[in-house]
Amino acid sequence: MTAERPRITAYPDGPLLVRGDVDLRDADGAPIDKRRRTVALCRCGLSTIKPFCDGTHKPAGFRTDD
Repeated sequence: MTAERPRITAYPDGPLLVRGDVDLRDADGAPIDKRRRTVALCRCGLSTIKPFCDGTHKPAGFRTDD
């Protein structure tokens, strides 16, 4: 079985979608448990489940530069 090649997709005004075999770590280097093959990482800084996205960017009106 081969690992899926990592891909990161930045969604306009939304999260970073991370797909594939990646090793997520926090600022101290501790592993972050990934429960799914694809995860959405917060970019707005408002999520209550950081580093993962909880959709807070939508009601907050978060916008990214195009």
